[in-house]
Amino acid sequence: MLILFIVTLAGTLLVHFYLRSTYATWQKRPATSGLTGAETARAILDANGLGAVRVEGVKGQLTDHYDPKERVVRLSEGNFRSPSIAAVAVAAHEVGHAIQHAKAYAPLEWRNALVPVASIGANFAPWIIIGGVMLGALGMVQIGVVLFGAAVLFQLVTLPVEFDASARARAQLETLGITTQADRAGAMSVLNAAALTYVAAAAASVAYLLYYVSAFMGGGD
Repeated sequence: MLILFIVTLAGTLLVHFYLRSTYATWQKRPATSGLTGAETARAILDANGLGAVRVEGVKGQLTDHYDPKERVVRLSEGNFRSPSIAAVAVAAHEVGHAIQHAKAYAPLEWRNALVPVASIGANFAPWIIIGGVMLGALGMVQIGVVLFGAAVLFQLVTLPVEFDASARARAQLETLGITTQADRAGAMSVLNAAALTYVAAAAASVAYLLYYVSAFMGGGD
């Protein structure tokens, strides 16, 4: 089990480094269209009849996300005003989530439904499990494992959501002519690197769940 953790941790760190490196590379390359991340997001939203969805800037780096409750695409400072290939790709990806929301994409609906219990599982399940082990309360351990399992399920459901958003982003960028042949390799690299981070996160969550299940069943070694 220790080897599994080491391999998972190493893989997660490598993926994180790869994302940062890839993003930094294409953040320096201007997109042929000259559009900023904000302008790209607005263009794709309008082309898909989503004029009511707002585009806003948000502090931080790679803090880009789509808020389904507020119906807002939020782009990090580095992407909102930047006309780089990386900014264009990230903006298109986040708009991909807005399109999913508008079309009631099933995996997105499932993920949104899992948010409350997954949040509890991610934040409190480890402590519940540790407390149960210390107190010898197997019921607490079981509850903790189930809650953490919900967090893992959330991570797994996230995978098709993110890959689909990237696929939609690529299609929109090409259909609307926002990226040219010269831009596409860079945009693909950014989208693929971002997708790998979700794969790494899911793998780490599964590794932790296996550890908890193993400990609960008395097979921690």
